[in-house]
Amino acid sequence: MAKGHILVVEDERDISDLLKLQLQSMDYQVTVIENGDSALELIQTPVEQRENSTPIDLYILDRMLPGTDGLEICKFLRMYRQTKEKPILMVTALTEPEHIIEGLDAGGDDYINKPFDINILAARVRSLMRRSTQMEKSNATTEEVITLGPITLDMSQCKVSIDGSDLDLTLSEYKLMVAFFHQPGKVLTRNQLVEFIQDGPVHVTDRTIDTHVFGLRKKLGDHSELIETIRGIGYRVKSYV
Repeated sequence: MAKGHILVVEDERDISDLLKLQLQSMDYQVTVIENGDSALELIQTPVEQRENSTPIDLYILDRMLPGTDGLEICKFLRMYRQTKEKPILMVTALTEPEHIIEGLDAGGDDYINKPFDINILAARVRSLMRRSTQMEKSNATTEEVITLGPITLDMSQCKVSIDGSDLDLTLSEYKLMVAFFHQPGKVLTRNQLVEFIQDGPVHVTDRTIDTHVFGLRKKLGDHSELIETIRGIGYRVKSYV
C-alpha cells in the first residue's frame, strides 16, 4: 500500500524522471505534470474525476515552468480551500536568498536547490509528510499541548517547559515558539516571523527577530540547537523523530 500521493510539477524530463523513480522507491504514488497551467487544471479538478482518484498529499513544484510558474501555483495552493494546508516543496535553480524567500513567503514549506542530492530530497519529503500527518492529528484532536523531544509547549497555559521545568519567556519569545512548534521542520522567513509576533503599534524588524531567537537559544540551554539558522533566509525548528 502506498504511503501517499505526490504531485511533481517539473518540465525538465531528466529531473522529473529522477524524482519519480526515487519517490516510487519510497512507496509513494507519483503523478508528474510538465506544465504549470495543466497543474492548476488538475488541482481544481474534483478528486473523483481525476485519472488517479487518490488525494494528493504533497506538492513538489519547480520554480520556473512553462505556463503558470511555480510561485503562482504555490500561492494558489495556499488560497484554495482543498489544498491550503498541504505541504509544498519548492525545487529551484535560483539560489539567491531573495528568490528562496519569495517561494517561502508564497506558501512553500521547504525548498531544495538544483542540482540536488537525491538523499537530501528524500529526507525533505519524509519530513514534510511526517509534519503533514502531525498537523492532521492535531487538527482532529484540537491539541493544545505540543511536545518536541524534551520540550513542551502548553498553549492552554501559555508556557514552555523543558523536562517539566518552565522557561521564563517574554511574550515575543513565546509567540516565536508557537510559530515554530506548529510547523516543525518548516523554514520560516524573517518576514513571516515578523508578521507572527507583530503586536499593535510596536514595530518589529528582521534584526529584532534575530535578537529574540538569540534570547530563546540562551534560555533553551543544552537544547539551543533545536532552532536552526537558514543563512540569509530565516529559521527552522528541527523535527524530533
